[in-house]
Amino acid sequence: MRLLRVGAPGRETPALLDETGRIRDLRGVIDDLDAAFLADDGLSRLSSIAVDELPVLDRTGLRVGPPLHPGKIVCIGLNYRDHAAETGAPLPAEPVVFLKAPDTVVGPDDPVLIPRGSTKTDWEVELAVVIGRPARYLADTEAALACVAGYAIANDVSEREFQLERGGQWDKGKSCETFNPFGPLLVTADEVPDPQDLRLRLWVNGTPRQDGSTKDMVFPVAEIVRYLSHFMVLHPGDVINTGTPAGVALGQPDPKPYLTAGDVVEVEIDGLGRQRQVVAQA
Repeated sequence: MRLLRVGAPGRETPALLDETGRIRDLRGVIDDLDAAFLADDGLSRLSSIAVDELPVLDRTGLRVGPPLHPGKIVCIGLNYRDHAAETGAPLPAEPVVFLKAPDTVVGPDDPVLIPRGSTKTDWEVELAVVIGRPARYLADTEAALACVAGYAIANDVSEREFQLERGGQWDKGKSCETFNPFGPLLVTADEVPDPQDLRLRLWVNGTPRQDGSTKDMVFPVAEIVRYLSHFMVLHPGDVINTGTPAGVALGQPDPKPYLTAGDVVEVEIDGLGRQRQVVAQA
């Protein structure tokens, strides 16, 4: 299934994208796409509905919001070999883990705001993993994949000065408002046969900036979920941003092409849809 939420910010309603590209209204079938829905085995119940009998929504002017609001966002840094190389960092022996504030989440086509005082706002296309059942001290990667509800696109927007030059942890360069465009779709795990064979691409003002594959991950999805479950409990509705391939502004020669107001960022992952954000000043 390809699930989404549509409507004005804070008033989104659940929907489903059918095989013909029409948006079907899920109101009256489920309350929302959220942690409670996932925890109650909602995906299994939803898989039995007659999609063709659902009302079709008019797409004209219809905003697509984030497919859900995460309980927490766990991020993995330096998880692509080419990205580690472009930043001059050694490959990590264990996953580099940091947290991103859940209120950074916005819709896939909502504006991204450059923080006040920022001169180094950067982009990062990432495969997002949505947790569907509790993950706690998982024994192996097979058990880890059984906890995955599905996949989505995340743009892990980052302010590099805040992240790397201002002391402390990475979180303050990752948690500015609007810094996690998410969606448009939550694609259920059964429709993504191999999360390690997906192409990720990102453009800024039409110029290709990132073009990578999840094959290049240092730690694959299953290992990330298994590993994290030994340090924290992952709950239904939690999201993991799994890292970014090469091509971020930080890795470019000087002067680095950091984002400025008016820039347009477009993001795409195979089978998961496409994002488009216009950058504005906070």
